[in-house]
Amino acid sequence: MDHPSTERLLFEDIQGKKISADFDGGQVSSDAGALLLREVERRLGLIRRVAAAIPDRRHPGYTRHSLREMLSQRVFQIACGYEDTDDADTLRSDPALKMACDLLPAGPALASQPTLSRLENAVTRTDLYRIGEALIDGYIESYRTPPAAILLDIDDTEDATHGHQQLALFNGFYDEYCYLPIHIYEGRSGKLITTILRPGKRPSGREIVAILKRVVRKIRRAWPEVGILLRADSHYTAAEVLAFCRAENLRYLLGLTPYPALRDKAAALVAAASGRYRREQRPVREFGEFRYRAGSWEEESRVIVKAEHNALGPNTRFVVTNLTTLTPRVIYEKLYSDRGAMELLIKDHKTHLRSDRTSCHRFEANQFRLFLHSMAYILMHRLRRNHLRGTHWARAQFDTIRLEVLKIGARIRHLRTRVKIHLPTSYPWQAEWTTVLASCRASP
Repeated sequence: MDHPSTERLLFEDIQGKKISADFDGGQVSSDAGALLLREVERRLGLIRRVAAAIPDRRHPGYTRHSLREMLSQRVFQIACGYEDTDDADTLRSDPALKMACDLLPAGPALASQPTLSRLENAVTRTDLYRIGEALIDGYIESYRTPPAAILLDIDDTEDATHGHQQLALFNGFYDEYCYLPIHIYEGRSGKLITTILRPGKRPSGREIVAILKRVVRKIRRAWPEVGILLRADSHYTAAEVLAFCRAENLRYLLGLTPYPALRDKAAALVAAASGRYRREQRPVREFGEFRYRAGSWEEESRVIVKAEHNALGPNTRFVVTNLTTLTPRVIYEKLYSDRGAMELLIKDHKTHLRSDRTSCHRFEANQFRLFLHSMAYILMHRLRRNHLRGTHWARAQFDTIRLEVLKIGARIRHLRTRVKIHLPTSYPWQAEWTTVLASCRASP
């Protein structure tokens, strides 16, 4: 960094000692942990894969920063808590972030905000399709051997808009203008498969199938024998989705809106649960099942009922599935209820990585931003799942990992033959951080 002044700054004395400061501390960064993400990325190859999916349409004579460098800069900055493109101007000379992007501390500065904004607004729909394919390829390649079965969790989340973003619609449920991006994760591992930006309205059955078709068929091309279980809430229980699951030999576990016809079929079970609650004076659950076919469905399906009664009264839930061998209790408590863990995955993505900063005017630019945040999620998830195992960060949220693992102050000295990074002696987790770095370096 530049040294604007060597003037001494004076503070109040402490125990008779004079306290002074100056801006002559050398090249210092508060994000030395970004170098851990660099080690993760070098082995994962995610940014390299995405960069290869985007054609570089710039004139070579006027190009200073490669696509891979700019993608690395944005993704690492997002992971370190700098989610806005405007932050790039103040971080261009940060030595740790430059090294994370394979630049030397004393070398050229990183890209500026206008350069990164031009990149965001230059992507086309074809580019976005290729990036989406690259993310799915990265998910597939994260397995050394094909899994026997995978669990696809799909859900949408509100992304409030404030301005004139294309395709931002008013949503009555959220009472504001928004997008409703769809997130798809692998339920057991928490690995991100893809994220699709959408207008702020509930997805139709045809739209859901259009997204699932691309994801499922790409996975099946890589793993022809893999079993797939689709899990989602009642927003995704459309006739088109059920027909697609049957056509593609997918298992499904989907919530059902409690329509009167369903409540009538479950009335006896609900009454039994209420009777048990009055006798035992404690929360109770009863489970049952029946066959049901809505007017738009092609055939009958198995419906699982959870009839719960507690101090707040009855709480009845319905789930439709084509799983045949498991009991209703196991299906609901062991499989469907675990769907709540996806809320934590979306929280890491949306809240801790600020993926709702879709403030560009062009819809395509906002989808590109969502992909950038998704790439940051993949790196952070890989760091936590593979390299923080055995530490107290193994189950930590991304914001905790950022504050305790990535946000480390360091003085960086660019010497003639090497770069020396001086980490703080007062850092309280030196042994754990050393172990994490060794794990990153040792992974294939």
